[in-house]
Amino acid sequence: MQPITLHSFDGGIHPQENKHQSTQRAIVALPLPAQLIVPVGQHIGAPADVIVSIGDTVLKGQDIAHPKGFVSAAIHAPTSGKVVAIEQRELPHSSGLEGTCVIIDSDGQDQWLEEIANGSQGINDYLDADNDVLIKRIRDCGITGMGGAGFPTSVKMAVKGKQIDTLVINAAECEPYITSDDMLMRERALEAIRGIQILMKLTAADNCLIGIEDNKPEAIKAMEDALHKVHGEHHITVVTIPTKYPSGGEKQLIKILTGKEVPSGGIPASIGIVCQNIGTCEAIYRAIAEGKPLISRITTITGDSVEQPQNVEVLIGTPVKHLLEFAGFKQEKSLFQKLLGTESKPRIIMGGPMMGFTLSNDELPILKSSNCVLAPSQKELPANDIASECIRCGLCTEACPADLLPQQLYWFSKAGELDKAEQHNIADCIECGACSYVCPSQIPLVQYYRHTKGSIKTERAAQDKSNRSKVRFEARQDRLDREAAEKEAKRQARAAAAEKAQAAKKAAAAKAAEEAAKNGDSPATEASAKPEPVDLEKLQKQLSAAQAGLKKSMDKVAEIKAGEAEAAESEKLEVFEKAVATRRDKVKLLAQQVAEAKKAMPPVKKEVSREDIEKKLRAQQDRIEKSQQRLQLAQEQGLDTLPALQKGLDKQMQKLKELEADLAQFDKAGV
Repeated sequence: MQPITLHSFDGGIHPQENKHQSTQRAIVALPLPAQLIVPVGQHIGAPADVIVSIGDTVLKGQDIAHPKGFVSAAIHAPTSGKVVAIEQRELPHSSGLEGTCVIIDSDGQDQWLEEIANGSQGINDYLDADNDVLIKRIRDCGITGMGGAGFPTSVKMAVKGKQIDTLVINAAECEPYITSDDMLMRERALEAIRGIQILMKLTAADNCLIGIEDNKPEAIKAMEDALHKVHGEHHITVVTIPTKYPSGGEKQLIKILTGKEVPSGGIPASIGIVCQNIGTCEAIYRAIAEGKPLISRITTITGDSVEQPQNVEVLIGTPVKHLLEFAGFKQEKSLFQKLLGTESKPRIIMGGPMMGFTLSNDELPILKSSNCVLAPSQKELPANDIASECIRCGLCTEACPADLLPQQLYWFSKAGELDKAEQHNIADCIECGACSYVCPSQIPLVQYYRHTKGSIKTERAAQDKSNRSKVRFEARQDRLDREAAEKEAKRQARAAAAEKAQAAKKAAAAKAAEEAAKNGDSPATEASAKPEPVDLEKLQKQLSAAQAGLKKSMDKVAEIKAGEAEAAESEKLEVFEKAVATRRDKVKLLAQQVAEAKKAMPPVKKEVSREDIEKKLRAQQDRIEKSQQRLQLAQEQGLDTLPALQKGLDKQMQKLKELEADLAQFDKAGV
């Protein structure tokens, strides 16, 4: 293979490394905790669906939550025991959010599932196995990225239809204090290399580049030795890169090793590259060759507040407190005050000093992506002073490895101008903390960016929900309009049939009268004929319904003509105008039938009381008020219905005067 030409990325810093403290001891297994808190959402994507119940007994490696959807990951029991609770618990996250957790009380036996314990789940000839089988095993074993992001590995390996040229293995581990990947490569290099071979098979990459910073000579030698053992040096290369923070960023490492840049908003696969963390490679080998799910990981426990800084293999879900006690945590050394006058409390950081975050308490669990627990002393890592005003020095811009404008993003984030922050590519911020590190005003820039990213995500989710609601509303309106049109068509068909039947009946009656006259019979007179009974109340209800439908159609036409309707509705103007004409004919017909029915009915004299007049007067006043509101709205919008509304209001005013005159008659009579 040709020699690798290294490149560089803009920005970056050189903070004090502080790595030697935790590399003096070999990796040890952490003693079994009494209780494990296992979140079902430890990865990017949808949280897994819990498949166990409270009171269930589980074995080590048993499924307790299945992946939900494509971008998700399975969750397994880290040890044997009993499920005592399934509830919402605070998660180790910078925002302090909560999530569903399965609480397991350990039985102390640490007993594996039988099929895992006897090795029957392992795939011996994995380099000859079908890719779909291997990807399914990776998904079933819950493997996710162990470098921090937690992206489901099975999704990242689904590269069908994409030409992958290079597999990049991120073993840079650039953040200060963290040495979990360093120690893994020193002690488990062969397993990591075999995991890389599996990834090369899945991606069909031509070559693989393992990027390791030059401050890890023991890890570099161990990886090279393991590479020769499997005779993979012809396609896999261990590349030593200069120590510079954040060279372990995915885009930055790709730039160093290949000279290629991942486009803004894009992914490495778009330029023919797949990137995986070295810890993920070792977990993939365990899952494929041994059938073991991801239930533990190597985590660095370090800082001046612990007596024995080291790397331990810890079960997922182990409370941080258990890890601290094992390393000899001295709480008095970690006490600090955020502000003058506030109560001192121990500071525990999950992750490194650059990208990590302070935990609210030590009962929070270790996750699949938890590579470090840092317990610094106040002297070792002093708390920031109160932030001062930005002096526009530009140091943050020089330090940014993503070629962003941190100062501008700060102003936009502070002002809540989310659209401008998006336009300045805030999504490309890797939250490395380099800008905050060099800021002389001690402004917590990364915290502003994280908050803005969360706000953008929330706003986008709300907009998506609104769009979905709009689609549902429009579909419902289309359905209602369609049903109304169908109902109207049926009604017209019935009216036509009734009219035809009535005409036929009249014709038959006329013919019968003519026949009777010819035969000398006395024709039936109108007085002797019995008129058909008419249901006036039913006709009036039909008239009211028809008038309401007509008004609705007229309002819709007016709204479209005023330009206030949606584009989809504007295209239906002709349909609504036809509906107006049809409903107007229906109203006229029903009004005529009501009038005829009223004429045919014998007059009913009803004694009208003063209370009746007053009631009618109040109702008429309410109608006038509503009509005036509709008229005012029509005037403001310049609608075509303005003359009709004015005419209707005049009639109502005349009716009001008549009622007032009737009431005056009662006053004169002294009633």
